[in-house]
Amino acid sequence: MHADLVVVANRLPVDRVELADGTRTWRRSPGGLVSALEPVLRANDGVWIGWPGGTETGLEPFDDDGLHLLPMSMSAQEIEEHYEGFSNGTLWPLYHDLVAKPEFHREWWNGYRSVNQRFAEKCAEVAAEGATVWVQDYQLQLVPQMLRELRPDLRIGFYLHIPFPPAELFQQLPWRRQLLEGLLGADLVGFQLPGAAQNFIRLVRQRVGHKTHRDLVYLPDGRTVRAAAFPISIDFAGFEELAHRESVNARAKEIREQLGNPRKIFLGVDRLDYTKGIYARLRSFGELLRDAHFDVDDAVFVQVAVPSRERVEQYRVLRDEIDRLVGRLNGDLGRIGRPAISYLHSSFPREEMAALYRAADIMVVTPYRDGMNLVAKEYVACRYEDDGALVLSEFAGAAEELRQAWLVNPYDMNGMKAALLEAYKADQRELTRRMRAMRKTVSTNDVRHWADTFLAELARIPADHGKPVKPAKRS
Repeated sequence: MHADLVVVANRLPVDRVELADGTRTWRRSPGGLVSALEPVLRANDGVWIGWPGGTETGLEPFDDDGLHLLPMSMSAQEIEEHYEGFSNGTLWPLYHDLVAKPEFHREWWNGYRSVNQRFAEKCAEVAAEGATVWVQDYQLQLVPQMLRELRPDLRIGFYLHIPFPPAELFQQLPWRRQLLEGLLGADLVGFQLPGAAQNFIRLVRQRVGHKTHRDLVYLPDGRTVRAAAFPISIDFAGFEELAHRESVNARAKEIREQLGNPRKIFLGVDRLDYTKGIYARLRSFGELLRDAHFDVDDAVFVQVAVPSRERVEQYRVLRDEIDRLVGRLNGDLGRIGRPAISYLHSSFPREEMAALYRAADIMVVTPYRDGMNLVAKEYVACRYEDDGALVLSEFAGAAEELRQAWLVNPYDMNGMKAALLEAYKADQRELTRRMRAMRKTVSTNDVRHWADTFLAELARIPADHGKPVKPAKRS
């Protein structure tokens, strides 16, 4: 297999599932990245390299609904060191403003490096001459340089889906230079926000010593690397079509009835992660109830917390804290048959999510730090009647585009309460004005636009761009 386009990500776009009869099959993962890259991969007869989860070995390349997929295996030790360790115990908290304390372990770094090397080698093996390789996210930041050394003929792009930290935080990392050099193997390094790209350029200048100018890095071998913002988005048309379905709207009506038809429904949808600000938002809502700004007949809060990284200690602690808070608030403020908070520790299919978005009057997205946050955009896509309110953290990447949301600082409890109350009391004219503007922004800048813009920028790089420049002959 030699592909002209190779997408390499930590995960494959499918999950291993066991059916009722015991047979094992693949199920397409939810998420915008798959819907964005699927048409591009099809058009270019491309291949997606990634890990399917688990420790299964000996998996052969396979096709799923026309997508060519190439599974990579990981041992239990590699999962512990590369994925749970360095990726999610070191990089994730460091890149999210130290919301939790990162840990720096040499064995985690060694595991991260060896897995990146295997991914790079697999890319080098399957990429055609002069192919385009698009590396995704923080788990694979060493792949671009490793791949460049193996295959200097390739066009290599890298995209970081999470925030990139300022120099003051990044410099704590013992392997800071190696990571920067790893990323410099790419021709184009993409970030969610312009500030992240500027952080990267500044660090390269300070820590690696390369000459830079605006968004460009000039390498000694004659290559130029560009770092720029390409804000990711969602499949707007797909979500809007889903939201119009009769079955979805019937389910939204049923959800409202099951909740007792309150005047307003607040909704939070997040992975269960300490960066998402779930505890603070539920506490803010509880205080509004306690202070009688409204009662459980007027407003309820539905919080969906999708299980996440349950083997990592910090995530287990967070789950326990939220369980206790929900129990306390429902015990203090709820009534029989009318809890203040409906808490769902589960994941749901897209249809159910669309029904929740249709049922909810106020979407509450309050991360302490988030690369983008696509939930905010999904909610906007589902509000085709130009109604509903969005309360959004100013520390989510989406806040750069969705300026008409009620923007909040999630560290400011009183400010968050004021915004929730304002959104609760807003009249229809105000809601329509805000939602119409946000819908226009998201529909124009959808996920297809994101992928097309990045790949078009990468395609502008000359075919021999990645080859080292031969020294001039001396006369």
